[in-house]
Amino acid sequence: MAHRTLELAKTLDQTLLDPAASSGDIEDVCRRARALHLVSVCVLPAHVRIAAEELRGCDVKVCAVVGFPSGAASARTKVAEAEEALADGARALEFVVNQRAMRSGDVRLVRDDLVSFVRTMRMRSANGGRGVVVLNAVIGTAQLPDNFKQLACKIIERAEFDFAQTATGNDDGMATIHDVELLREYLPEGVGVKACGGIETIEDVQAMTNAGASRIGSALAVELLQSPELVRAS
Repeated sequence: MAHRTLELAKTLDQTLLDPAASSGDIEDVCRRARALHLVSVCVLPAHVRIAAEELRGCDVKVCAVVGFPSGAASARTKVAEAEEALADGARALEFVVNQRAMRSGDVRLVRDDLVSFVRTMRMRSANGGRGVVVLNAVIGTAQLPDNFKQLACKIIERAEFDFAQTATGNDDGMATIHDVELLREYLPEGVGVKACGGIETIEDVQAMTNAGASRIGSALAVELLQSPELVRAS
């Protein structure tokens, strides 16, 4: 694999969040991600076991998206979902922030949800001997005004997530340069920014990384790495 392709692969997460995806669909996308050494394959909790079996022993993590699609489930439900995903082999978790609470300005609910989730997951992963589990907070930036996005950054920093993420990438809004730049500006250096939603070309990836994203999520991640333009450039 050419150096540039490998370098790009280490910023990309492949997403497959279709509840109707078959075992064959999950296995196929995992095999392709494995061959290209992507960072992770992001799936729904119900699909973690299949993905973990296919990715066993390689450098591609299984990431479970918890609280999909809108984060409306109770904190207890999301923790239970995450614990099951960890037991099934997930080594990264994306926690969907309660969209309704965030839009209505219920800061306490959102803050308590996120802080409790991180503390619980850190404790569970440590006690279970699973090593470090990467934790992302999915904000849903497309549905929020800028001042609420800034507030979300403060909550995410306090909760000690590893990444703040624009969206799940599943019809919940496009990642924009503006939003990525805003998140990068209002987050501390130790919290990464993940852009997700509508990223379909190498140019999109470059625009997001130039804006400050250190991780990119796309349903087309595998295709992007195999695109003729990247192959020629490599």
